[in-house]
Amino acid sequence: MIIDKEPTLTKRVKLLEGKELILYSKKYAVENRRKSWIYTISTLIFLILAFAGTYNEIHWVLRLAFSLVTALFIVKFFVIYHDYQHRAILQNSILAKCIMKAFGLFVLAPSAIWRRTHNHHHNYNSKLSHEGIGSYPLISKDAYQKLSAKERLRYLAMRHPVTIFSGYITLFLFDFNIKPLFRSPKNHWDSFFALFFHFLIGGLIYNYGGIEALFFSWLLPFVLAHGFGAYLFYAQHNFPGATFADNSNWDYTKAAIHSTSFLVMNPVMAWFTGNIGYHHVHHVNHRIPFYRLKEVMQEMPELQNPITTTLRPTDIMACLKLKVWDFEKGEMTGL
Repeated sequence: MIIDKEPTLTKRVKLLEGKELILYSKKYAVENRRKSWIYTISTLIFLILAFAGTYNEIHWVLRLAFSLVTALFIVKFFVIYHDYQHRAILQNSILAKCIMKAFGLFVLAPSAIWRRTHNHHHNYNSKLSHEGIGSYPLISKDAYQKLSAKERLRYLAMRHPVTIFSGYITLFLFDFNIKPLFRSPKNHWDSFFALFFHFLIGGLIYNYGGIEALFFSWLLPFVLAHGFGAYLFYAQHNFPGATFADNSNWDYTKAAIHSTSFLVMNPVMAWFTGNIGYHHVHHVNHRIPFYRLKEVMQEMPELQNPITTTLRPTDIMACLKLKVWDFEKGEMTGL
């Protein structure tokens, strides 16, 4: 489990709601600059070393292990990049800006498209949506039944497990780069550079190391990291017990607490995912640095009873089978 000890209630008797809760959480939205740099630099160094390990001509089992570790460090640095984009850490630093810009291109999530879609997700979290900008689409059961056969196929395809776990292609290559580049080249020039450098580096690795190097050093780490990251994002907002609402009944704080999961992981995975499992805390206030999320949950009683899910196969299947929002039952269901 992520939690080393049971959360304890503070001396505060009154439970806060709405704006009061958001305002109270602001005292935690302060970074430890030294700690931010330590996490950033150490993760970057380990990521580079893991990549180097995949390129060595060693037994394929060891190369596979290095590929897996590389993927996990990509995920960890992505959480750091995610916090930087939220202005939670390392602001007003030219060095940090350069590192994060470069990482965004490297990981196929250039800052312009990531910031626009992810900010939209935070502002509209748990609202029913056909398109799912910055998220996966979710509509009501009644709305689904009114769709044409073609529209149903498209909707279900966007929520299909293959689509989610193929995030390298569906989300990062297509949604974050190819699609915005074709729609508005002027506003998404960084998507062009992300694609250019991605295929250029892949080509160089193949040219100098062959097909094995391309597979273990480039394709596999991205496929694993992006597939896992896409599922994490899905499961944090599509899980049994999550609530969704239309515009008239939507509330930001309620959406953060009741429509966002606490994804419980073992200490190793919690470390590699930068405590992003405390996702309900992050949605209450996205300016809280990732390394303070656990602290906030332990000190704020309002955040200590979230709906949880895990990475166990049964819980993964339970999340993946959810397709629509049923207003009558007040829950997400399959078809």
